[in-house]
Amino acid sequence: MISITAQRLLTANGAVECPRVIIDSAGMIFAIEADQHGTEDGILTPAFFDIHVHGAAGHDVMEGTPEALGKIGAFLATRGVANYLATTVTAPLDTTLRSLDGIADVIESGGYHGPVARPVGIHLEGPFLSHAKRGVHASADLQPAKVSIFQKLQQAARGHIKLMTIAPELPEALELIEYASAEGVQVSIGHSDATATQTRAAIVAGAVSATHTFNAMRRLDHREPGIAGVALDAEELYAELICDGIHVAPEFVRMWLAAKGEHRAILVTDGISATGMPDGTYKLGELEVRVEGNRCLLAADLARGVETLAGSVLTMERAVAKLRRYTSATLATAVRLATHNPAQMLGLDRLCSITAGQPANLNVFSSEGHLRQTYICGQAVTAAQ
Repeated sequence: MISITAQRLLTANGAVECPRVIIDSAGMIFAIEADQHGTEDGILTPAFFDIHVHGAAGHDVMEGTPEALGKIGAFLATRGVANYLATTVTAPLDTTLRSLDGIADVIESGGYHGPVARPVGIHLEGPFLSHAKRGVHASADLQPAKVSIFQKLQQAARGHIKLMTIAPELPEALELIEYASAEGVQVSIGHSDATATQTRAAIVAGAVSATHTFNAMRRLDHREPGIAGVALDAEELYAELICDGIHVAPEFVRMWLAAKGEHRAILVTDGISATGMPDGTYKLGELEVRVEGNRCLLAADLARGVETLAGSVLTMERAVAKLRRYTSATLATAVRLATHNPAQMLGLDRLCSITAGQPANLNVFSSEGHLRQTYICGQAVTAAQ
């Protein structure tokens, strides 16, 4: 048995003062009790859960190999992430099927050694996206929103697709949303030029979230609010946001948080293989991306003088810090947006639950709110400086 003490423990249900978290030899939380001495100054929270990340440390999840996902997981752990959804990018269908099969192998193997972030499912971002708002997703590889194509993808993934981004204005998209929802896949609306009416129809069909709100969707307009307006207004809808100061201006970050509150806002990174790497040229699936000064731009468009954002190099501890900088959010609220909210949206609350019988996946923050250390299944990871 080992134990971790702190000044405070932040959970989804409130704070526990002077906690002692006791961890057994299997890396599970054995008990949580009061620390009679209470001398520690750290703040304990659940470790992060990133539901929208394509890669890191020079590797992309589309590689679909234990080596690639192991490197990604090892890097994410140093940034406070314990669990993530391996997020795909639109590619030729055969390539995507091979990638999904490889990712499923890694998810099912459970063969990780050491404290690394685990892929607990797949976020299918593409191929059911709008040509008008595809962003960097290859136009030639977008697919019609057909149930039969989704079935092939989910079969290759062996049921591990947990989240799917879709443009609801596509023909047959509502039928696909209904089908996927009935199969236990959460549906997010994104890379879409949908109107407010089309967005509300998607919610009725089963959509529960909006993908990287404000990005790759119809501009917010006072006469036609589109996805962004409905996402801010619909109380039941979760909404992702990339809080890096590049994708969304601080004014809109504040608007988003004020509208969604601490229960429906979700922080994501949309991180790509360049995350944690120096400036240069990297891969997002089969696409070349040029990274300069934290901006990720599609190389093919950049050569034509056009700047198209291609994911980010944001890490989750920086997203939490930037949210607090741009808003009046407390550490408890900011952490909730990177832990409990994405887990709850997916019906995986246990992943971010600090209770007896759950894995000891914890972050330790300083009293000033800086990430200091991470524990994954009870094993310590030193946070990157």
